[in-house]
Amino acid sequence: MRSRSNSGVRLDYYQRIVHRLILAHQEPVTGLFPASNVNSHAWIRDNVYCILAVWGLSMAYKKIADQDEDRAKCYELEQSCVKLMRGLLMAMMNQKDKVEKFKTTQSPCDSLHAKYSSKNGLPVVGDNEWGHLQIDAVSLYLLILAQMTASGLQIVFSLDEVSFIQNLVFYIESAYSIPDYGIWERGDKTNHGEPELNASSIGMAKAALEAMNELDLFGARGGPASVIHVLADEAHKCQAVLQSMLPRESNSKELDSGLLCVIGFPAFAADDAQLIHNTKDAILSRLQGKYGCKRFLRDGYRTPKEDPSRLYYERWELRMFENIECEWPLFFCYLILFHAFQNDKRSVQDYADRLEKIMVRSDDGILLIPESYAVPMDLVGFEYEKPGSQLREVVGRCPFLWGQSLFILGRLLQEGFLAVGELDPLNRRLGAQKKPDVVVQVVIIAEDNEIRDKLAEHDLHVQTIAEVAPIEVQPARVLSHLYTYLGRNRKLGLTGRKSRDVGILSTSKLYSLKDRIFAFTPQFVDLSRFYIASDNELMIDILKGEINFLKSAWDLLGRPLVTLVLKRIHLDQDKIPLAMIQTMRKLKSGYINGTRVMLGSLKDFLNTSAITDLSFLGSTEDGYPDRLHPDVQTYLDEHLLRSFSNRNTMNLRGGQLRPRHLRRRMSCKGAIKKTRSINVDSDNLGMEGPSPLTERRLSSIVPPPWLHPNQQSHVSVFATTPEEGPSSPPHLGGELIRENIYPIDPHHSRSAIDRRSEFVRQQEITVPKILIQRHRADNNFADTEVEELIAMLRETENLEEQGDILQYLVDTQGLDFNTAGLGFRHKHDDDNVGMLEEGRVVTVRDLLKGLYEKACQQKLWGLVRHTAGMLGKRVEDLAKAVTDLLVRQKQVTVGMPPNNEHTITAPLPEGELRQLIHDAYGDDESTAMLTQELMVYLAMFIRTEPQLFHEMLRLRVGLIIQVMAKELSRTLNCGGEAASEHLLNLSPFEMKNLLYHILSGKEFAVSSVARGNLSIVSCKSSRVSKKSQIGLGDPEGEDALIATIDDRQGQWLRRRRLDGALNRVPRDFYSRVWTVLEKCQGLAIEGRILQQSLTQEMTPGELKFALEVETALNQIPQPEYRQLVVEALMVLTLVTEHNMVASLGDIICVEHLVHKANQLFLEDQRKVQGDATLCCAKLKDGKEQQQAASGMLLCGGAAYICQHLYDSAPSGSYGTMTYMSRAVALVLDCVPKHGEMECAIS
Repeated sequence: MRSRSNSGVRLDYYQRIVHRLILAHQEPVTGLFPASNVNSHAWIRDNVYCILAVWGLSMAYKKIADQDEDRAKCYELEQSCVKLMRGLLMAMMNQKDKVEKFKTTQSPCDSLHAKYSSKNGLPVVGDNEWGHLQIDAVSLYLLILAQMTASGLQIVFSLDEVSFIQNLVFYIESAYSIPDYGIWERGDKTNHGEPELNASSIGMAKAALEAMNELDLFGARGGPASVIHVLADEAHKCQAVLQSMLPRESNSKELDSGLLCVIGFPAFAADDAQLIHNTKDAILSRLQGKYGCKRFLRDGYRTPKEDPSRLYYERWELRMFENIECEWPLFFCYLILFHAFQNDKRSVQDYADRLEKIMVRSDDGILLIPESYAVPMDLVGFEYEKPGSQLREVVGRCPFLWGQSLFILGRLLQEGFLAVGELDPLNRRLGAQKKPDVVVQVVIIAEDNEIRDKLAEHDLHVQTIAEVAPIEVQPARVLSHLYTYLGRNRKLGLTGRKSRDVGILSTSKLYSLKDRIFAFTPQFVDLSRFYIASDNELMIDILKGEINFLKSAWDLLGRPLVTLVLKRIHLDQDKIPLAMIQTMRKLKSGYINGTRVMLGSLKDFLNTSAITDLSFLGSTEDGYPDRLHPDVQTYLDEHLLRSFSNRNTMNLRGGQLRPRHLRRRMSCKGAIKKTRSINVDSDNLGMEGPSPLTERRLSSIVPPPWLHPNQQSHVSVFATTPEEGPSSPPHLGGELIRENIYPIDPHHSRSAIDRRSEFVRQQEITVPKILIQRHRADNNFADTEVEELIAMLRETENLEEQGDILQYLVDTQGLDFNTAGLGFRHKHDDDNVGMLEEGRVVTVRDLLKGLYEKACQQKLWGLVRHTAGMLGKRVEDLAKAVTDLLVRQKQVTVGMPPNNEHTITAPLPEGELRQLIHDAYGDDESTAMLTQELMVYLAMFIRTEPQLFHEMLRLRVGLIIQVMAKELSRTLNCGGEAASEHLLNLSPFEMKNLLYHILSGKEFAVSSVARGNLSIVSCKSSRVSKKSQIGLGDPEGEDALIATIDDRQGQWLRRRRLDGALNRVPRDFYSRVWTVLEKCQGLAIEGRILQQSLTQEMTPGELKFALEVETALNQIPQPEYRQLVVEALMVLTLVTEHNMVASLGDIICVEHLVHKANQLFLEDQRKVQGDATLCCAKLKDGKEQQQAASGMLLCGGAAYICQHLYDSAPSGSYGTMTYMSRAVALVLDCVPKHGEMECAIS
């Protein structure tokens, strides 16, 4: 026998250790590792980590195999890995029904189990008896499976197993929106069994999805059928959410050492070097101790204060675990691997030395990693006093195989037996390195020759759909349908991919199918989807956003390719819209918004684009892998014919000839307007709106106003001024009805109910005292009236009038009322074929659809929104948009505060969401539609510009809508009703623009464009002429001057109003409120008390705590008042941070401070004769007292606070902070009244 080389001897030593500590425990039948000698349960996560040392050692042997025995040892070790990975695969395949169910329900009860019996691989606890939903465990399994397969191991044997693994990919695909129990199996840290979104699970899923993409599970010997496909967009969503969460782990855990496996080995999931650095630093500074790292703050597991008799903790006892949490040496092993991959030898050595001090030596001299170190019971008091000072003792298993395995990997790397690349054959560790700039390829295709020629006039040369053959161009929905065939398997009962969503990353590739090549247009241009798709400017804006997104998110081979088809429907009065031409010219120039682009034809880009093979569409299960699946074949044949043909819209009017006898006109004028509920007039934003009692369906009870037959009203409903009705005394019947239906609060200034009932007072002709109910029994009165209306509907050219008539028909007759045959009194009018062909049913709904489509073409956006709402249309991506906001830790509320606000805290299905929104707005279809639209824009912004949302926890869409209307009324200098009309008539593009200006706080001006459409422009923009800056009119000379001065005057009020409506708070606000709460009994805000006990339960940086404070602040309906309360809280934090006093005393009522500050302000105003002497600081006489009692201040300030205080800057001697500080000193007893005190306000 030849003598062994030194390295061989050393490896043999490691092989003995691995054998004794790890392989000796492997069950011979299943290949799984039991948790310990007394517990036969096998956890997926622990098993995968245990086998990593065996895999590492096998690769080390492979390199130095100088003898046959070494090759044999290498093979034995490899087969142990295969045995374990297959053991886990079999255990999971036994639960294939769960995988199938989970794809649709995503319920914790349908999840794969987290642990199995190591004896036979069967379940060991029931579905509800354990927190089984642990996405990180399944993801870790897939990630290591991919890495091992890439290193040359053959783990998967059959195509059935391949399709099971493909379904596991679908199982983890939505990890970014699935709350789970996480790496510590606890969910919320009180351990009450509530799952939450965990960054460690999302990161692991992202890594697994990227590792699995296009991986051949049969290795070098496989063919197209054994390849796994992942939709790149799903991995990217996980990436985006992970980035928004780090360094936070979840709502209840502000930090977790478990994130080390996400930012380093094995996942390498974070792409941003700075973020990796910040996360690691946060863990080291707050969780690292002498004996390892704590898992998370206030972790009670195995501490001497934990009550072992129950699983959960009481909320108040979490505070007891602070500073005595167990420390886990496992994390030093992670840190050694982290620094080894960064090639930082000094840190590796540093952690290796620390680890050596705390390892336990066994009887035969092997170093063992213990599970954790706890403070002994008798030393707890000393540890509280001086954290980190006491000696700790080992608790839990020793050796702890998860840690031991990582320790051995670390040693193999340190001694040079392994290179980092061998532990990461898929090169995931390079993810955070800088990538070269992406060039986005854009192809524009014309629908037909006519459009091609129109483009050629502008020197833009493109091909038509027919000319790009043999490449076929299809809409995204075809791709999403094809992907549903992926992973289908009849034998296993698996049905393929459930989600219908394909994102821009997936449509930016070319796809080959046998000998055909497909290009797909992006999902956002699919016109059948929603009305915002018919706003060309918005579509262009979204396109720019998507191109920008591709620049940052693309990481596949080849360049991204965006294919767009220009269709008839995009033309504006038979011309190509200017905005489109300009954009195409920009694309032609090679740069658009800082992204490099190339405009060309499909055949030019064939060689440079990414191409994916759709081989999974073959009928492999029937033994014909080369033939297309018969269903796919028929689908494609049908679709290729129809996909780009235009639909014919139903025409509201028949021939253009008018009936010869014009009958008297009735008017339903204003029927739509009466459903509006946006309230701007009152200065107390959010204070009014119908009480819940009268909120539902008012318009269904009260008949609309008929005007006199001789009053031919042609005024457009959308005129900017609110119509003033005739001033004749209201009819008695009207009075009577009003008394019965509306309980009106006399103090309300013209509330929405009041406005809705105004038309009853304006009635001129006697209304029979029948309250018209829906679907009412026939009586002649109604029939003739409906006849008249339908005849009118046929006569009028004005779409808005048609809208009002249809609104009335819907209110009285319902959507399914058949209008066929009505409105034809004069049978000899043969030339007018009207709205029906013989025998066809034409319901009000059909008429509305026709109106909706016409309004879309004519760009009457107010009407479009309203009809869309009445037809119950919903934004296709609504659920996705809400999920995008929620998973980035932003809650959403809909409805107008304070009565009808509904908070959405967890992702909901599409139908429920729509119902919730419509319940929140009652009858107001337009605002309900606008809410859906704004949610989509908010989701777009949070994806592309997350910085706009810093320091905002809840997005209150109802308040945002009110503030948008308020801002328009300020900028246009018009009344509230006109402003809300203008708001609802903004085009989707301008709406998004206005929302952007409000979110970013930028000043904007409104310039009027032709046809009464408004356009929102930033004030710095050169497009605004001096004239239009003030509003729609063009006041000259002095007026203009006054207007600009006024603008400066309301600046702080406006800013407070915006920040209050957006719930924006100063940096670190919530954690600073925590310190205040620690020093007093509680904080009272608008009747809600934040108890001191919250600090016992939650840590300062915890999201759950922030949401508690936020909920209390949201009780305040007026945004500017809310903002002053936030300022008052900030002053209190300064008092605690400078340690001026030991305790702040009892419950502090924060509003008292604000009102006290207001009093002090008014006193000062009287002294210096300031502006407020005109309103609140006047010396009160009887009349004003009476006014104050009725709840109205002269200046219209909200919540009895003077408008001028709202409009003061925070700093300066007359600033709000000064008054707040004085108020704190006066109101709080604990602040010393005498003696010297340093007082400086920064």
